[in-house]
Amino acid sequence: MEEENKPKWDYTASVELAAGLTETQVWPLLEDFCNLHKWFPIDTCYQVDGVPGQPGLIRYTAATTTTTPSSGSDGHDVKVIKWAKEKLLMIDPIQRCLSYEVIDNNIGMKSYVATIKVLPINGHDNNDDHNGTNQQCLIVVDNAVAYSDHGFPCKIELSFVCDPVEGWKLEDFVAYVEYCLQFMANKMEDALLPIR
Repeated sequence: MEEENKPKWDYTASVELAAGLTETQVWPLLEDFCNLHKWFPIDTCYQVDGVPGQPGLIRYTAATTTTTPSSGSDGHDVKVIKWAKEKLLMIDPIQRCLSYEVIDNNIGMKSYVATIKVLPINGHDNNDDHNGTNQQCLIVVDNAVAYSDHGFPCKIELSFVCDPVEGWKLEDFVAYVEYCLQFMANKMEDALLPIR
């Protein structure tokens, strides 16, 4: 009963990507729902059910963590696989956003719905026409075709609503989400930018 009275956690975090990376370069990396392990600090991510790129697609994600033994144990570190199954609820390549929910897990989530967006910075929107001319060039990233919008910088925004997660305080969970977003931005910058 006490669990039902706790307010939902509702938070939005974002990270700006390096100058020169645009929405059209970054979106194809996030749009590929079952390749999260390329960008997020997890070990694996793969399709379980559904059609790639369509709502209803379910992915399995997992990461191995090492825990320090408690007193009275044999003293060896214990490796634990933390996993979740996540269902794609919505994907919009025009607005460059997707939403998903955690449908099963062993990490203490009772409910979790998140939305990830790739957004322009400095007031530009997806429909800016660059002084009346549609100046775009073709870019190919991991076999996905995208069009560059000539340098408008972008950010990745992740918002979530969830019940309190077992074993976490809100501020610790938020810090983890922000760490994961920064990790993701760094990996994408490494993949998309020339050697720095």
